[in-house]
Amino acid sequence: MGDLELLLPGEADVLVRGLRSFPLREIGTEGWNRQHENLEKLNMQAILDATVSQSEPIQELLVTHGKVPTLVAELISVQLWKQKVFPVLCMLDDFKPQNTFPIYMVVHHEASIINLLETVFFHKEVCESAEDTVLDLVDYCHRKLAMLVSRSGQSSPLEEENSQDTTPMQELQKQAELMEFEIALKALSVLRYITDCVDSLPLSVLSRMLSTHNLPCLLVELLEHSPWSRREGGKLQRFEGGRWHTVAPSEQQKLSKLDGQVWLALYNLLLSPEARSHYCLTSFAKGQLLKLRAFLTDTLLDQLPNLADLQGFLAHLALVEPQPLKKDLVLEQIPEIWEQLERENKGKWQAIAKHQLQHVFSPSEKDLRLQAARWAETYRLDVLEAMAPDGPRCGYCSAGATKRCSRCRKEWYCCRECQVKHWEKHKKVCVLATQDDRAK
Repeated sequence: MGDLELLLPGEADVLVRGLRSFPLREIGTEGWNRQHENLEKLNMQAILDATVSQSEPIQELLVTHGKVPTLVAELISVQLWKQKVFPVLCMLDDFKPQNTFPIYMVVHHEASIINLLETVFFHKEVCESAEDTVLDLVDYCHRKLAMLVSRSGQSSPLEEENSQDTTPMQELQKQAELMEFEIALKALSVLRYITDCVDSLPLSVLSRMLSTHNLPCLLVELLEHSPWSRREGGKLQRFEGGRWHTVAPSEQQKLSKLDGQVWLALYNLLLSPEARSHYCLTSFAKGQLLKLRAFLTDTLLDQLPNLADLQGFLAHLALVEPQPLKKDLVLEQIPEIWEQLERENKGKWQAIAKHQLQHVFSPSEKDLRLQAARWAETYRLDVLEAMAPDGPRCGYCSAGATKRCSRCRKEWYCCRECQVKHWEKHKKVCVLATQDDRAK
């Protein structure tokens, strides 16, 4: 292990400082690829820090250097590229790639960023540091969740067997479809973390979530369809950790992590004082929300006791008259990143695709080998193992720990005092952590 290159605090600082936004035309270029690799390193370091309950320098560096808006801009940029440029690229006569690795890196970029955001958005200060781009991130998450709902009932991209006859492009498109599903599930977690900050969000963001997108009703539809659950051969399966798992009969009543994220987001949007004062409970909204009563079983309430408050809210809602539609006198702020990118590149999609085909996605064999070698170096998982501490650390003060949370058995503490101080932060994820631990 002596020759491992670890991501030291000074190196992390350099990588975070260097993050920047790229024009659509430069996606896939050498500089862009370097940043993608740097993001992967930051991503893995952030996950490791969160897993072993150390201090979280990546999250702190992103806030300190004001780079969260940059991550949001890059996330939306690559999403727009996939929607507008990629289809045009695939239709070009000269587009006959023998190796799809460079394109896969671009397709994978969106997953890398949303994964990093999911890890760091647990911290309220990260959400606050997103500033105006939190509007763009809310819109992004809404697009992903609406896609999940619209595709419910369709066969999962994971059900298809690999065929020896598929071309490299067909295989890439299947991988992209699978990745799109996983990205949407990550977006659900990011949205839930945004709702944790609902009482401190700008009014424009609150209005966007409650009025423009009516997220409470969309979340109800997600619970109804539960796209991360399916029946296969008569057995219940759930999607966790990047693949489908068969759920044992004795485990089927246990709350999945993704269902838990939906319930926590609903709790925040419906019971937070700030949100309640701005959410218009029309006849449609009332009808949708009252569907939740069928899900609020004793088994669910045992696992998420806070939902008893939601149950009380719904009982009261059933007795009140719907509100007429109202228009708050709010100067509406519009998300800018997607619209600005579309405006700047309108009518240029084919030109961008042709340029990238010639200069980006037709690499030499030597370039491919170098790129693949760097990619393999980035994903050296033994580096992560080498960075793990010898023993558990206190979730509050990071000192050596000998005591565990008796409920989730995942968080460690050095003393009762630290556990009490950390409870306010830990309580919302305690049940979800329990499900993750049992799944393993």
